[in-house]
Amino acid sequence: MRLLFVTDTHLRGVAPRNRTDDFVATLKAKLGEVAALAAEHRVFAVLHGGDLFDVPVPGLGVVGEFASILRQIEAPLFIVPGNHDLHGQNPETLMRTLLGFLGRWGVVRLLDKSPVYLDDGNVRVQLTGAPYHFAIDDGGGDYIVKKQNCDVAIHVCHGALLDRSFGPMVKYTLIDDIAARTQADYTLCGHYHLGYQDVCRDGRWFLNPGALVRLSASPGELSRWPAVVLIRLEGTGARHETIRLKSARPGDEVLDRGAIEDAAFRARKRQEFLQTVRQIAEPSAFTRSDPEAILSRVLAGMKERPEFAAVQAEVMKLWAEVREEAGKGCVSSV
Repeated sequence: MRLLFVTDTHLRGVAPRNRTDDFVATLKAKLGEVAALAAEHRVFAVLHGGDLFDVPVPGLGVVGEFASILRQIEAPLFIVPGNHDLHGQNPETLMRTLLGFLGRWGVVRLLDKSPVYLDDGNVRVQLTGAPYHFAIDDGGGDYIVKKQNCDVAIHVCHGALLDRSFGPMVKYTLIDDIAARTQADYTLCGHYHLGYQDVCRDGRWFLNPGALVRLSASPGELSRWPAVVLIRLEGTGARHETIRLKSARPGDEVLDRGAIEDAAFRARKRQEFLQTVRQIAEPSAFTRSDPEAILSRVLAGMKERPEFAAVQAEVMKLWAEVREEAGKGCVSSV
């Protein structure tokens, strides 16, 4: 039995601002290649990790653009709902979305914790899913399943199941925190667009090939190559391979670096300004009720800089707007 895994297709009819190519044509080419791979390898099913569409109810034009390509996939399509497939990222709205409609009509099969079994006479596969919801990364329970009455258990998830820590500002679940608690032979992850290298813990695999499309121009997206995963199952054995899409192009050919460079420039200038404030505005010299005096002192220390005139004009303009909107008394009391 062969299964094809793809995730985060984000089908949409308009290009993200960071794309420089014909984005809809690119999406069609990638989706067409997925359909061709499914036919070439005679897959038993296609598994999707969520965010089939970029919005919960795309326009008829978007649906028409991609419906004919999706119909080329003869194998059944099993999918977990992603946050972009829902209104307000609320799972209770699923039945009011296009994905929910397709599920009700049997065009796709929606996965959840209730097992679905695939059996070709040689291997029996248990399929389960962890759809997106607000608390999916609170404790990791959604990533844990029991293996029952099957040769191979596969769990498809749309949450931040990651191979490494991302700091306190991001909610996520570490693979190492749930690996020993799940009985799934394969945990297939979506949601995190950059993906990561295959992780194996005691014979259990955790895979995320990354999103099929690149929506941002981050350094990670510029360097990665869109891919899908082909899983081959025989009896109780399993192996897989990552297939890079031939229709994809290098990141620097389709992504605009302007946004990255602009953000880096702004961050650099912000740090320079803060450093100037630290050097010039001694805390003991002013009271907290005199922000205008602090501002004047900072600007005075920048007079020798070539950009002083432009900076002063912009700062004073913004300061006047703040005073007008908030009132001098309110501003001075901060």
